Amino acid sequence: MDVRIYGSEPRGELRAMASKSDVHRALICAAFSDKETFIGSNADSSDMEATAGCLRAAGADIVYDSQRQGFVVRPIRPSSSVMADCRESGSTLRFLIPVFAAAGLTASYLGQGRLPERPLGPILDELRAHGMDIEGDRLPLTIRGRLAAGSFSLPGDVSSQFITGLLLSFPLMKGASELRLTTDLQSSAYVDMTMDTMRRFGAEIDRRDRRFLYGGGPGIYVSPGIYEADGDWSNAAFPLAADSLLGGGHIDIRGLREDSVQGDRRIASILRGIADGSHRVMDASEVPDLVPIVAVTMALSEGHFEIINAGRLRIKESDRLSAMAEGLRRLGAEVEELQEGLVIEGKGRPLPGGVSISSEGDHRIAMAFSIGALFCREPVVIEGAEAVGKSYPHFFEDMEKLGVRLERSGA
Repeated sequence: MDVRIYGSEPRGELRAMASKSDVHRALICAAFSDKETFIGSNADSSDMEATAGCLRAAGADIVYDSQRQGFVVRPIRPSSSVMADCRESGSTLRFLIPVFAAAGLTASYLGQGRLPERPLGPILDELRAHGMDIEGDRLPLTIRGRLAAGSFSLPGDVSSQFITGLLLSFPLMKGASELRLTTDLQSSAYVDMTMDTMRRFGAEIDRRDRRFLYGGGPGIYVSPGIYEADGDWSNAAFPLAADSLLGGGHIDIRGLREDSVQGDRRIASILRGIADGSHRVMDASEVPDLVPIVAVTMALSEGHFEIINAGRLRIKESDRLSAMAEGLRRLGAEVEELQEGLVIEGKGRPLPGGVSISSEGDHRIAMAFSIGALFCREPVVIEGAEAVGKSYPHFFEDMEKLGVRLERSGA
């Protein structure tokens, strides 16, 4: 699907989507819990469905109740093998590899898009070191055996998804376990979110700098019965950026917790800093998912801006640094692409526009340039705009609610 977006001044109120990151974690804990759980979530994205689908394949009963707006999760029944289609969800794959191993499930993993290209070495190496039988180094792969409690080690400067997956597996091993990081942790807020979700399901992780300790338990999570997911700061970043570029006070996003453990809540302070000139350099190491929309905001503001420590964005759903540099240039912005970041000479707004930009099959690229299109003189076509379904299926409907003029074609 292509979407043509015209210059607009969106106004109005939106309800924040449930946090995809929070729901991923809650679905896994609920599937391995002692009883049924209701996970309140006003959204069901393709990434959430990927995790739910893999858990169903393992024996869980998971349905989305549209009236109550949430997932009803009945725990996994005994199963011996799983065919886990992770679609394009890196979180699903990296979380479930150690979780299914700890549950003693023989699991074969499949994926689509760029997921088979994304590295798995750190977690596979650690599982092999603990006796797991693994066929393959990237998708497709099959893992056999049962992961036992013990001492584990991972680098802290790789994807936090590896760390989250291993922590989520600890309560399923029935004994005390420890994870030691060999380097400082990056994207620490995502690990904080993991520990918070685990705590709400009765599993406490004791963090001591680079060490994560679990004292053991019954080998299962304890359901809270009802689990309300956080509003998602990551997806809210897109309308929040539009509001900031309009001068503030035009778009009200309801359902966001200021005290959320989500690292992407930093978008609020980043946008304020860009607007008042106090934030010229963005260190992306802790908030990589914010880079696309922050880059657009910088290009539409005046001044010299830099994004640093963003090299990991090259192995996301697309090479996000390359995609952002190319797309911003097409809009008429001045951008230099570096190996680990971007240098942006902000020209203010509006930019010329009048071009087509590929989403590269990446939801965050599609949404970022959709916001950028609002501040161009000529309409912009987002090619492959259906990519937003990965995390924010109703993105364009929400834009229309705010008064954005757009036209769909090829749906």
